[in-house]
Amino acid sequence: MTDILIYGAGAIGSFLAYLLSGSARNSTGEEGVKNVALLGREGHMRAIRERGLHVDLGEKTEVLRFEHCFSSLDDLKASDFCPDVVFVCVKTLSLPALCQELQESSLLEERLKRSLFILLMNGMGNREVFLEAGLHPARLQEGITSFGVLLAGEGKIELKGRGKTVLQDGMGGEEKEFLAERFSEKGFEIDFSSDFRRQQYQKLLVNAVINPITALTRRQNGIILSPALKGTVQRVVAEAVAVASAEGLATSKEEALGLVLSVAEKTAANTSSMLQDVLRGRRTEIEAINGYIVRRARRHDIAAPVNEALYAVVKKAEQF
Repeated sequence: MTDILIYGAGAIGSFLAYLLSGSARNSTGEEGVKNVALLGREGHMRAIRERGLHVDLGEKTEVLRFEHCFSSLDDLKASDFCPDVVFVCVKTLSLPALCQELQESSLLEERLKRSLFILLMNGMGNREVFLEAGLHPARLQEGITSFGVLLAGEGKIELKGRGKTVLQDGMGGEEKEFLAERFSEKGFEIDFSSDFRRQQYQKLLVNAVINPITALTRRQNGIILSPALKGTVQRVVAEAVAVASAEGLATSKEEALGLVLSVAEKTAANTSSMLQDVLRGRRTEIEAINGYIVRRARRHDIAAPVNEALYAVVKKAEQF
């Protein structure tokens, strides 16, 4: 059985732990999950240790208990848990601090020496940041996911929208089989893509439209379908498509716009992660989303005024 550490067990990370935990549990969740470990905020971890992780799936709620719930890397070092795979699910803005923590812990040369790391995060440019921690490139892969999850309280998460998870096709057969089996068991899709960067950019493009607009309007994803925003949405997409083309990821404006509108329609009732961050007075992931598009546009001498405007206004909104 593959041993997995969820590094950054917030909303998405905790739901991933649920997906990978297997199904051999009784109705009260008393049987502890042994092969999946969580590392996250002390309050969330304490609640899970005391009462289990409550996963609201809409039609039912499941409760899982985990044998390993860590609040720090020191907790991990003091345990006997040695993961084969580490899913990193932190916010993009937390990645530099996470890399520094790993370097200072010496775990990359000890407990995590042979672990495969998978960055399951929004935005682009995360791989380059993480490699600065000294990890060998062959041990680092990326992934994207489209399911929507809300942290409903300490130890509690709510599934708000189903979606596919896509990982780079570079891991071993045993790990791939394990992940595919667990996702299928829970009724979720997972793919292993040899053309991952294109799919990652498509996810970035969708986020570049939905996240800042919902954060600034304080509305759920369905606001993207408003006729009043049609021109803005089209211009954000056109700028992102121009950057994609310059990066060797050519796609048509029509295809890209269709993807954005399709996702907005399917997730109309969802509250984007960026809106959640703004409402809670937290920093957003705008740097790795529209900020990434703006930086790449400048590198290729492409005008991206609407992405620049969304980036600047969201950055300003973070200050209130």
